[in-house]
Amino acid sequence: MTIPAQIVFAADQLQFVYQSAPARFLQKLEVGEVGWGMADSGLFAIEVDGERIDAMHPDLLLQSVNHTTPAAGQTQTQLTFAYAPLQLTIDFFVMTYSGATLCESWIVVKNHGNTPQTITRLDSLVLHIPSASYDMLHYTGGWGSEFEPVRGRLNGDVRLETRAGRSSQGMHPWCTLWRDGRSAMSVSVAWSGNWAIRLDEQNDGGFELSAGLNEWAYFSVLDTNQSVTAPKVAWVLNDNPSLNDLAQQYAMIGRKYWYPHAPLADTMPVEWNHWWTYEDRAINEEVFRANVDVAAKMGMEVCALDAGWFGPSDPGTHWYDYRGDWHNVNTRRFPSGIRALADYTHEQGMAFGLWCEIEALGRHAEAAKQHPAIVATRHTAPLGYVCLGSDAGWQWAYDTLDRLITDYAADWIKLDFNLDPGAGCDRTDHGHGAGDGLLCHYHGYYRLLQAIRDAHPHVVLENCSSGGLRIDLGLARQTHMAFLSDPDWPEHSLQLFWGAATMLAPDALLHWGFCEWGFADHPQQTFDPQSTALTVSQLDYYTRIGMLRRFGFSQGLPTLLPWVADRYVQHITDYKNTIRRFVKYGVLHLQTNQPRRDGTLDRYAAFQYVLADSAESLLAVFRLPGAKPRRVIPVTAIQPELQYQLTWLGDNRVQTMAGADLVNGLNCDDLPEPGAVMILIRAIRPA
Repeated sequence: MTIPAQIVFAADQLQFVYQSAPARFLQKLEVGEVGWGMADSGLFAIEVDGERIDAMHPDLLLQSVNHTTPAAGQTQTQLTFAYAPLQLTIDFFVMTYSGATLCESWIVVKNHGNTPQTITRLDSLVLHIPSASYDMLHYTGGWGSEFEPVRGRLNGDVRLETRAGRSSQGMHPWCTLWRDGRSAMSVSVAWSGNWAIRLDEQNDGGFELSAGLNEWAYFSVLDTNQSVTAPKVAWVLNDNPSLNDLAQQYAMIGRKYWYPHAPLADTMPVEWNHWWTYEDRAINEEVFRANVDVAAKMGMEVCALDAGWFGPSDPGTHWYDYRGDWHNVNTRRFPSGIRALADYTHEQGMAFGLWCEIEALGRHAEAAKQHPAIVATRHTAPLGYVCLGSDAGWQWAYDTLDRLITDYAADWIKLDFNLDPGAGCDRTDHGHGAGDGLLCHYHGYYRLLQAIRDAHPHVVLENCSSGGLRIDLGLARQTHMAFLSDPDWPEHSLQLFWGAATMLAPDALLHWGFCEWGFADHPQQTFDPQSTALTVSQLDYYTRIGMLRRFGFSQGLPTLLPWVADRYVQHITDYKNTIRRFVKYGVLHLQTNQPRRDGTLDRYAAFQYVLADSAESLLAVFRLPGAKPRRVIPVTAIQPELQYQLTWLGDNRVQTMAGADLVNGLNCDDLPEPGAVMILIRAIRPA
């Protein structure tokens, strides 16, 4: 085919043009006349037996260019390069979106020769960014410390990565660069395993930015006609320094193209989960039914049975040791079986949820002994999980989930993963190689979730991994929400939401309000909903934080004080009637800086959700402990010539304000410490 001299990836707000002849180079990568890619940018890169091959390699031949439209507003461009010395082809894909400055890029490498080729690095994005003064924000992550901000001047080589085998264990797969304080670029690796984002300083003072699969402990040996697909990388360019603008691009594209749908998930249901109050020690059939009864009366819509339902009936056993034995119901706790609980929940007008760690194999699990072909190992030692890169492991996992959903009439599956697979499985009898078991596992996991959604399109899939240790744009395409963290004390929860909202829309996030921890010991998890010292303002503060996204409870409902239960009913009603519409459809604006769980940074947190026509918005304001008594909160999407009605949800307060006043911000000087308000803002008439 004839190769055009200019290959246009995008020509809207984003200008992305590649020159193919007479010489190959990146001609243009800019937004608003702010350029981000130097001419010698490699676009992508692979390493084969120590040799680097990118788009600038002199022996790489561009064979074909293909433009397709997978869906309205999407354009996929595929450049196929041939590397004759090793008889390889590299397909470089770029997905662009109409009206957006967000791109995705990835590569597929295929061996067409008779000699096996060993691939040791896969970079889905490589750009030479110009010399400038750069600041960078990224997040570290760990159990109970997710989305911890790290911001500073970019100076010398920087490497962001995880080697734990879970995308958010150690660091989150996202970063943002600000150039000279005037423009910005954000990068996120859409991958659930080991990833890397690198910034290597160049001789001209610029940096080579590369992102994709982490090359640590990785290699793929490609035999004849075998190929390997690299993780996708999403990246956003902006001609101004607004982090809100970058975050809104991720949210807009996620909602329109990435996030899956299911009827129940799309209603944004209010959930109750048994875990923190009862864990596996105090949960049983009678306790679950009692909570279902109260949840129905309070207006909740989903009741989820977490860990503790499976395994031996011996009370001395622990759920963690028997993960994988999903065929074995603990009949001591649940003598009528799990289907009876599901039926009872449905009879009360609610959906039934079930926890399952489908990838895990506990140390005493019968499944590992009965199905040795599914076990992931490294150097022959079991890794504690099912290798979904193997046909046997994938089929076992699919059959198990399919049976649980069908036999137990489950409407919601909470998918957890409580271990670090590290470099992953190196068995060579699984259909993958010794160096790419983890890569194949996650490709298999995505394929598994897609197959389950195809077979059971009504079922909601929740992504959890020791709380928030596997939050990424890869799993966001396969599950309906990501659970943010196991702990949920207020300041921690606000920090999480602020950070997660820079890469995912609020309706893709789930975190409960301040939970009642019945057994686990944590210095900050001290909430007692039965305390006589509890005040209405404290309860509102705790609960309204959970209402910023998908909303749920993990508390003992039958033992709630009457006034607490009544106040929860008010909050649930407000959420169902008003708030969740904004969470699902609103454009989120972070109106303050990120608060931190340690009491530093901003001690107010404010979030505004603006609907598409800007006639309505929802403003949530939180005064944290240690905050000053007065703060003027910015308010977005206000027209000075209009009048606005402000309604404080749940607080019996209504006020009319002129847009000319509101455009200067809302004065918050009457919030208790701590305290929270959620204010519905509506344009009502010209001033």
